[in-house]
Amino acid sequence: MAVWDDLVGQDRVVEQLTAAARSAGATVAAGRGAATGAGGNASLMTHAWLFTGPPGAGQITAARSFAAALQCTSPDLALGGTPGCGFCDGCHTVLAGSHADVKYVRTDGLSIGVGDMRALVLRASSYPTNGRWSVILVDAAHRLTEAAANALLKGVEEPSPRTVWLLCAPSVQDVLPTIRSRCRMLVLRTPAAEAVADMLVRRDGVEPGTARLAALAGQGDIERSRRLAVDEQARTRRDEVLRIPLEVADIGGCLAAAQRLVDTAKADAEALAETQDARETDDLKAAYGAAEGSKTPRGMAGAVKELEKRQKSRATRTRRETLGVALLDLLGFYRDVLAIQLGSTGALANEDQRQALGRVAQSGPPESTLRRIEAVLACRRALDRNVDPLLAVEAMTVALRAG
Repeated sequence: MAVWDDLVGQDRVVEQLTAAARSAGATVAAGRGAATGAGGNASLMTHAWLFTGPPGAGQITAARSFAAALQCTSPDLALGGTPGCGFCDGCHTVLAGSHADVKYVRTDGLSIGVGDMRALVLRASSYPTNGRWSVILVDAAHRLTEAAANALLKGVEEPSPRTVWLLCAPSVQDVLPTIRSRCRMLVLRTPAAEAVADMLVRRDGVEPGTARLAALAGQGDIERSRRLAVDEQARTRRDEVLRIPLEVADIGGCLAAAQRLVDTAKADAEALAETQDARETDDLKAAYGAAEGSKTPRGMAGAVKELEKRQKSRATRTRRETLGVALLDLLGFYRDVLAIQLGSTGALANEDQRQALGRVAQSGPPESTLRRIEAVLACRRALDRNVDPLLAVEAMTVALRAG
């Protein structure tokens, strides 16, 4: 299976990346470095790329596929084959995350610090060890601190001849203008529900009816659609969220719904902490050679403190992401309500909630639905500003009741 097969509904992006990978192969064969700058012929290789698009459209998948194509060693390339065969050692190790010359930059916390970015810029100054290119993939460029972004700027301003930066962010506005001006930008679009459903049937063996409903409910987010198709718990969580519009008839119902939503997000974070935090702590103690009941090894206290800080940041991010998914489900619900009220004949994201949608649509005019949509968006903005989650969600549910 070619590495590009995981990109659903992104034919234009695949065409551009394939052409650039061919150009990169020709560059390596000729013994030259990568072209610099973000302009020029879109089919040529350049040293920095920025992948943007709506949530779940596949920015990271596109960047990872491109990294694999750059390292592809298929013998078919000499015969005009497409880079990114998916079977050679180069493709396989990149997709598995074990290629020595492809560095993935991820964060479980809320930001990527300057120390990590300086280390990457230093690494980017060297040539690849055994691959064709040295590739650095930053899967959350919008989470860079200001100092980290400035450090990254040095890397893309003065690129090494065989180094490629692949940055992923929700939108171009989330990246410093000085950085994005030095990148070639690729904007992914929301894939059609039909294409997502077809992928779920072919690759995950999902029953066609279930795949269609999951693709619609996922609202273009491929991973969210997959979880809804194969994970019973994800479907149960969504059903609980979509009961909220029917439970906010009184203040008591508003407060109870808000508390349940926040408690669910907290439970998700705690479930992750029970397994991952304990494992990380044990690994750290083992690395320092700490024995039960013995004196704490020198330097370990500071390392434990730093680990706890990262774990706390990860728990906060997990809670936010769980609430964010719930709010997106609510937005989709009220958008469907508005579509029904305005007589739209298009497909609804929540086809399996037709009865509930009809009840809410009959309970008020379209103007009330628009105010409820704004209440959900206001809650998202409040969470982004670090407002206490329970207060933000309670304010939202009360506004949903008022309409």
